Amino acid sequence: MDESEIIPINDYDSDLESETDFKICINDSGSIDSFSDDFDFDISDDENDDLSQARNFYEIYCNNLSAPPPRFAFTNTPEIHLDFDASSGKMQYYEALIDNNLIDLIVHETNHYAEQTIGSSIPRKHSRSKKWEPTSKEEMPVFIALIILQGIVKKPTNEQYWSKRHSISTPFFSKVMPYRRFNLIYRFLHFSDNETFVTETHECPKLSKIWPVLKYLTIRFKEVVTPDRDVTIDESLMLFKGRLGWKQYMPLKRSRFGIKSYMLCESKSGYVWSLIIYTVKGTLFDEKYKHMCMSSQFVMTLMEPLLNKGHCLTTDNFYSSPELADILIQSLTDMYGTLKPRRKDVPKELLSKRIDKGQMIAYQRGKVCVMKWMDKKAVCLISTIHNPEVVQVQSHKNEIRRKPKAVWNITTQWVV
Repeated sequence: MDESEIIPINDYDSDLESETDFKICINDSGSIDSFSDDFDFDISDDENDDLSQARNFYEIYCNNLSAPPPRFAFTNTPEIHLDFDASSGKMQYYEALIDNNLIDLIVHETNHYAEQTIGSSIPRKHSRSKKWEPTSKEEMPVFIALIILQGIVKKPTNEQYWSKRHSISTPFFSKVMPYRRFNLIYRFLHFSDNETFVTETHECPKLSKIWPVLKYLTIRFKEVVTPDRDVTIDESLMLFKGRLGWKQYMPLKRSRFGIKSYMLCESKSGYVWSLIIYTVKGTLFDEKYKHMCMSSQFVMTLMEPLLNKGHCLTTDNFYSSPELADILIQSLTDMYGTLKPRRKDVPKELLSKRIDKGQMIAYQRGKVCVMKWMDKKAVCLISTIHNPEVVQVQSHKNEIRRKPKAVWNITTQWVV
């Protein structure tokens, strides 16, 4: 649904005070006229400070709203930095990321590790490693293709993919590569040099085994695409049930057990532009954001290359806070998303004040607006580009419903 299809509603069911009782005007910069220094926020760590920023929030009455704060000017140019030929097939998209440089790296490290392993031990009489031959940049893409195909055609063990039993056979695998050759490459597959690894000097010791490939891909993700204005940050869990000290358990996720990553994606396409793998204490953050809480470190580290360019970030309540909104505003970056009402600097009334279904309360501080809307349960929001405007939208059951425009925008932007 386009924004042209939504109808703004300014009449609320709640008995709100009239505009003459209280009125806040927002100037062209998106700040409240009554403030002299709208964006000079004093972000203090002293929770007992009587001059807490929460005292600077003023209630907005929703029966006659002013215009929402304007977005920052978007100065980036969204584009794909590659020339794709429509007649060349889908492989060109794969090769844009898994290119010859990455394949050469994997081939070199795999052959090097095989030489180290075979040379440092005496193989048994019938050991398959005696038949090892160095792999090549022509053979490695075939091996990777079979690994990807195993994620589509799922079987309990690798051997079953080469089984000749009619009930479970998949002849394609044996036609492409013999099982013994696949098993040898699988055994010696390597991405980094063990001999050069030093824990004290490595960028991310817990990810040392995959670090060269991970680092190359994260750089390549950014080189290939310049994202659109609207971006989203959320976490993703990759299934893994092996032994790993920083394996995560998230019961609400489909996989439940696995490796958790924090991803920055383009909202429109879902393209993963950057990611951070969560390794608990050894997680790699930008050093200049070490003083922030962990959720803000994820946001600022991922957003660092996009700051001061007018992007707009959508988050959930794990990341959102007035403090983070202030920091992003200083970097000419907008944000909106759900909010935990117990966050620091959030007005206490947002948690304590009761409202009926369909009603809303809102508080403004400069460009930052926090809102509470009662649907089936209370929904708290924060935004630097919305006011408490309510719109009519059509649900999937063709029902016309009223909801805050910020809520409608959030549900259409989250793609992770």
